[in-house]
Amino acid sequence: MTLPHGESVDPERILVVEDDDALRAAVAHTLGALCPDVRTAATLADAFRETAQAQPDLIVLDLGLPDGDGTQLVTKLRAVADVPVIVLSGRDTEDAKVALLDAGADDFLIKPCGAAELLARVRGQLRRSATSQAARSWARVLVDGVEIDLVSQRVVRNGVPQRLTPTEWALLRALVLQGGRPVSPKQLWDIVWDREFGDYSTHVRVHITHLRRKIEPNPQVPSLIITEPGVGYRFNGPR
Repeated sequence: MTLPHGESVDPERILVVEDDDALRAAVAHTLGALCPDVRTAATLADAFRETAQAQPDLIVLDLGLPDGDGTQLVTKLRAVADVPVIVLSGRDTEDAKVALLDAGADDFLIKPCGAAELLARVRGQLRRSATSQAARSWARVLVDGVEIDLVSQRVVRNGVPQRLTPTEWALLRALVLQGGRPVSPKQLWDIVWDREFGDYSTHVRVHITHLRRKIEPNPQVPSLIITEPGVGYRFNGPR
């Protein structure tokens, strides 16, 4: 991957974790259009090993694996790395999606999904990851006991570091860089997710809720990410 602003973000390596042989082969074949090195794993143990050895730029992850739940891989990854993770799942309830986000997943696709949507989701995650890695000039914000440093990708709330996923960083940047101006859910969808598929209103709301849990002094009474009724969301930074 390289930088945004039109440069290529082609990944060097992608890992597909899926126990169904036919689906694993199909997903790997589809992703071969973006990446010359698509690794595969059929079990949680294989996924841990491939992740450590190959250090993929992105992981497409099934949840129901023969030796455990894929969520275990996401949780372990989030303790050491920010590699984007797209979950393939048959669990299509909002509670299930929130649980995946809580574990640290960046996006989710409901099985079965089309090749075009999978590629769009992967490209979007790769762009956000490249932008995240390339950020070098954004400001440090200190407000209400919360320190947000977009240069070093660091959030500290009341002295406790908070780990954000690449998607959460992209969402936070999109809000902070608007300088206190409200941003509609559709605008956030276009900026952060950059795709045609999905229910943008629900998707943005779920991610905002999850982000608030990590950065708000009191997530029950948000003071940093303010909801503007009928408009969208606004970052309430220092004046």
